[in-house]
Amino acid sequence: MKRQEFIRNSSGILLGSMVAPHLMAQLNTNSVVSIGVIGTGGRGQGIVKLLNNIPGFEVVAVCDTLAFRLEEAFDLIKDNKRAKAYSDYRKLLDDKNIDSVVVATPLNTHDAVAVAALDAEKNVYCEKTMAKGVEATNRIVNRCKASNKIFQTGHQYHSSRMYSQLVEMIWDGKVGKISAIEAQWNRNGNWRRPVPDPKMERQINWRMYREYSYGLLAELSSHQIDFANWVLKSQPEKVIGFGGIDYWKDGRETYDNTKVVYQFPGGVKATYTCLTSNAKDDYKIMVMGDKGTLTISYDKAWFFPEGEYKPEYGEVDGVSGATTNWTQSKGTPIE
Repeated sequence: MKRQEFIRNSSGILLGSMVAPHLMAQLNTNSVVSIGVIGTGGRGQGIVKLLNNIPGFEVVAVCDTLAFRLEEAFDLIKDNKRAKAYSDYRKLLDDKNIDSVVVATPLNTHDAVAVAALDAEKNVYCEKTMAKGVEATNRIVNRCKASNKIFQTGHQYHSSRMYSQLVEMIWDGKVGKISAIEAQWNRNGNWRRPVPDPKMERQINWRMYREYSYGLLAELSSHQIDFANWVLKSQPEKVIGFGGIDYWKDGRETYDNTKVVYQFPGGVKATYTCLTSNAKDDYKIMVMGDKGTLTISYDKAWFFPEGEYKPEYGEVDGVSGATTNWTQSKGTPIE
């Protein structure tokens, strides 16, 4: 089968949503947007670094319950005369000079922090997964309905030029009638982060413990599950799943491998695999239709036509991420 690459490399995935057009419309465009970041582990610190490089936005406060993480994050903003560090997120939310907050805390705390932020009249960017459990999710949804502030969950594909154009291609019928979606996000490693003190194990490696997280499915596969919902304009009606702690016998409570199949209305099956003991092909999504298959990696995609179907190739920007407007991307579709 002849393969044609039609997506060029991107500059990488960028995180955050504070430059979304709807936020800019709400705020005074002549002012600087002041942001507080709650949760400054690896993800939170990465967001701080990105926001620091966006004109018109500044991180003026950081918050974490781990002193060394808070110190690391404060070092990133200490040159700002307004910079503050908090060990209690409620104190950060009391600051009337903060317009918006990023919630990058462990999953089980998302609902409490996000609802409190909305109560404090802050716009909220909440990392995925939105919340741990249906009740927690509904608490956020109900609070959003009663608020005039912006809330966005960090499913960053929706802010990617590449993924958005791929979805449009699928909706335009390029792959034909979809019968299946197959996705994987595989790694070869224990998925752990360094722990300077054993007492900090559960705080730092919270993804390993059911009290705080749903593990691989929530922290990795959720992006790909969101993509299928988006493509199919629907949600699953049936699900079957398997998993286990079969490789890393290190005291973790969440699975080190998962395999889940969702059935959507109309019979489309979406399969998701996540391994921590084999990284072959790493990250991949395949959308399979009767006219062809669209295969997507982190920042590239290929189309494989079925039979005599004439391929239509194009070039689009890769994952521009949620911190930049599409107009800054250089790639455009080729008709």
